[in-house]
Amino acid sequence: MMNRNYIFLAVLILSACQSKTKVDLVIKNATILDIQEGTLSESRFVIINADTIMEVGDGSMMEKYHPARELDIDGNYLMPGLWDNHVHFGGAEYIDENEQLLPLYLAFGVTTVRDAAGDISLEVLKWRDEINAGDRIGPDILTSGPKLEGIESIWPGDLEVGTEHELDEALDSLDKLKVDFIKITDNTLEPQLFLKAVQKATARGYSVSGHIPAELTLDQVSKAGQKTVEHLSYLLRATTPHEAEISKGRAEGTLSGANAAELQSNTFDEAVTLKNFQQLAKQGTAVVPTLLISYNIAYLDENDFANDTILDYLGPQLKESYQWRIQRMAGENEATKQARKQAFETVSNLIPLVKKSGMKIIAGTDAGYLNTYDFPGLAIHLELQKLVEYGLTPQEALIASVINGPGYFNFREFGSVQQGKAANLIVLSKNPLEDISATLSIEGVVKDGKVYTRSDLDSMLAEIKSWVSAKEERLP
Repeated sequence: MMNRNYIFLAVLILSACQSKTKVDLVIKNATILDIQEGTLSESRFVIINADTIMEVGDGSMMEKYHPARELDIDGNYLMPGLWDNHVHFGGAEYIDENEQLLPLYLAFGVTTVRDAAGDISLEVLKWRDEINAGDRIGPDILTSGPKLEGIESIWPGDLEVGTEHELDEALDSLDKLKVDFIKITDNTLEPQLFLKAVQKATARGYSVSGHIPAELTLDQVSKAGQKTVEHLSYLLRATTPHEAEISKGRAEGTLSGANAAELQSNTFDEAVTLKNFQQLAKQGTAVVPTLLISYNIAYLDENDFANDTILDYLGPQLKESYQWRIQRMAGENEATKQARKQAFETVSNLIPLVKKSGMKIIAGTDAGYLNTYDFPGLAIHLELQKLVEYGLTPQEALIASVINGPGYFNFREFGSVQQGKAANLIVLSKNPLEDISATLSIEGVVKDGKVYTRSDLDSMLAEIKSWVSAKEERLP
């Protein structure tokens, strides 16, 4: 009789399970952060299947679902994974060290990076596709592939163009590589060809990012279609009523860079600045400030990075790439150091005017090779802290990463913990809407629906550290 009861109970349980919808994961007892609204929703359950959020609600939803895994986060905070919207993979001599950055980004809660060009584009494209296919661990990669530049650019890995025909061929090659956006810089690219590149890339449906040639105004590149200005310092050009005059002088060779900077500084006009920024906002141009790397350079003499533990997770050759700037600045006098700090403060204090203008701010770091102590993974957390220090609220800083980042690509499946959104999430023990440094209180990461607990992330970090140590021992 007892055996029959057990059998009957087992049949009831099996029947109940079969009547429920099978899903991969339920996250229980979450305090969900709505970044757009700046609000909290407590005791939420998040149903995930494959890489997508199926439903968000209370515990009563469990009557409908049979999850393969349950993750109880016990009231901790759940929000979209971070986006670092300006990174660089590069260094053809140490591709293996760049490869180790992929799990490092994930361990720091970065679920998407926007790669703004380097000299190992084919490898980065391969990693992107492997991550998308589920064959490699790492953040989603959105990459420009090789950036567009002029003839004999100083940067290895560029697509160098000197004519409109060569520009068309370069864009054709980027089409074939299936890049995610276009990056254009101004080392040797002729100004008018730069404008053509922006126009033609935009016409092909790409979002375009870049620097700004000294011979052009911000309004010109914005009207051509450039969607982001990379680095806040370029916006200084729009802070004077003499911007067009300065650009013309640079184009004609009658005004040096130093003289242009002096005229720009001496004629700063807040009303003009706000009006120009509002015009850029109206035309759809945003800015990626990259405050952290500028801060690192400006205050290099005051900060000691030697004992930063994250150095244990970076390859030796990547760390060595930081030295070129350190060596270049080693002999500077006190006046030069002070001028650099003042320049940083002047640029960074544009943040409130950018905010007031309605111009979108997109959070990115310039992390990767060459950029001194701009640590991959950790950098976006420090960048968000800098954005708050110079004028954003914690909510606005988070929007700059997890909402404006996807917005650059017109992606609608990111930016919130809602039905139909991507299951790229981070679990935090502290509330970053109250204190932006709480983004570092990572208790877990969900990437494409796969769970990485704090223990998993610690194991990931230990493996990276071990790999770095082994390579350091091999090198002379």
